[in-house]
Amino acid sequence: MNEKLTKILSVVTGLIGLIAVYFLVRIIMEGDEVVEQSVDLQNSLVSPYITFAVWVLAITALLAVLFSIWNLIKHPQLLKRTLISLVFLGVLLAIAYMLASDAAVTNVSGNVLKDGEAGPVSKWVSTGIWYTMILGSIAILGILAGFVKSLVSK
Repeated sequence: MNEKLTKILSVVTGLIGLIAVYFLVRIIMEGDEVVEQSVDLQNSLVSPYITFAVWVLAITALLAVLFSIWNLIKHPQLLKRTLISLVFLGVLLAIAYMLASDAAVTNVSGNVLKDGEAGPVSKWVSTGIWYTMILGSIAILGILAGFVKSLVSK
């Protein structure tokens, strides 16, 4: 069964690659300058390539999510760890939200930037920045802890 699945996946991967190469060769044959100047040519060459890439990305993401869920269903102990991790990430997001400011975004002179008004959008952008800083700090601390552990264990 595994060998058949490997062959099927190889054929599908090869087919996707051939379709992508076909679109790429069509674009290269026309040249960059021609494609940049002609909107009709962009619509006939670049748009189908982008549409194809978006469909491949969407199908791949969907399959990744479905297989992850399937794996969690098959292994309940992994489901428990996953839920604990999601709760931990949710707590970090709540902390980032509490730290975030919903004030207007200003430049050095104190003038409000275009589309930088105070409100919920500004709050969520600030939350994203704080969340990234918190997760980055945890990652750096983990790397440093691993480094120190490797120094001590030798």
